[in-house]
Amino acid sequence: MNGLLIIDKPAGMTSHDVVAVVRRMSGERSIGHMGTLDPMATGVLPLVLGKYTRLAKFFLNDRKVYTGVIRFGFATDTYDAEGERVGGVTESLPSEAEICSAAVFFCGEMEQMPPAFSAKKVDGVAAYKLARKGKPVELKPVPVTIFRFVITDVRGADAAFEVEISSGGYVRSIAHDLGARLGCGGHLASLRRTVAGDFSLQDAVTLDELARLGESGEGIGARLYHPRRMLPGMPCVTVDERTAGRVRNGMTVNLPEYSEAPMAKMFTAQRDLLAIGQRVAGTLFQPVAVLG
Repeated sequence: MNGLLIIDKPAGMTSHDVVAVVRRMSGERSIGHMGTLDPMATGVLPLVLGKYTRLAKFFLNDRKVYTGVIRFGFATDTYDAEGERVGGVTESLPSEAEICSAAVFFCGEMEQMPPAFSAKKVDGVAAYKLARKGKPVELKPVPVTIFRFVITDVRGADAAFEVEISSGGYVRSIAHDLGARLGCGGHLASLRRTVAGDFSLQDAVTLDELARLGESGEGIGARLYHPRRMLPGMPCVTVDERTAGRVRNGMTVNLPEYSEAPMAKMFTAQRDLLAIGQRVAGTLFQPVAVLG
């Protein structure tokens, strides 16, 4: 099965758990996810199946949008509610005005320190594996861009928020760092990804819904994302069989109507994505990912 599937991930599962479930449902062994979600997090998790795994590299730099809740009063070692408390509990909580004022500092381009319990590599080993063993984790700050960070509601120790962040950024780090800035400690209490690049919750399907599709005989294929909607910055062009043959052999092809496009999606039919082509000169395109 080849295609793109947008899952609404439930809480309590890792992204790899979701991949394993979809493997069993679809019978397709080659499946990858684009953008890990922590076990406690829910929401948009795009999966690429079959030959579509070759397209994952085109989605690496997508922005993400999240909603969630930050709980003030103490920090945790994982920066979220699943971790162990670090330090004491602060009884004096910041006001809504103080929280909103401090949140302003978490917008724009900045260097962000990833959590020790993260997938960032330290000498080739995932940081969380070292942290779980109690070994020192020496991570370096990474550049991220926070396009928007808005506190939407404050009730007691909990502050609801919405954030739009660049790929590679950690919302857990925002929660931890905001708590540190306010002097009361803080951690991420809940998180839901509402948008990942061009995909939103409106495109997503739950695992329960997928199971019902399988039981009804309709199948998972009914919820695959339409390939002409993918990567909307690239024009779609339907090629004839002669051109398709050249593409399959890795040869450059002439697409005269797309001299201004840096890349294009090439189809042989309405839903049959053949390849992604990159313009190399004038109207000549070189296939850089062939699926057909």
